[in-house]
Amino acid sequence: MAKKVVATFQTGTGKDFTKIIRMVKSPKTGAYIFKDNIVPNDQVKEFLANASK
Repeated sequence: MAKKVVATFQTGTGKDFTKIIRMVKSPKTGAYIFKDNIVPNDQVKEFLANASK
């Protein structure tokens, strides 16, 4: 069986960011919804500290 060759164009910049997925309770229905954000790695702790308030 032949292997498929896939070209990769990685620049290495994807490791500088983190995707944060938070579960938030909706005030209207009471159901949980998911909110996602992409933030730089050095701002993750700040973002989570501000998001919990």
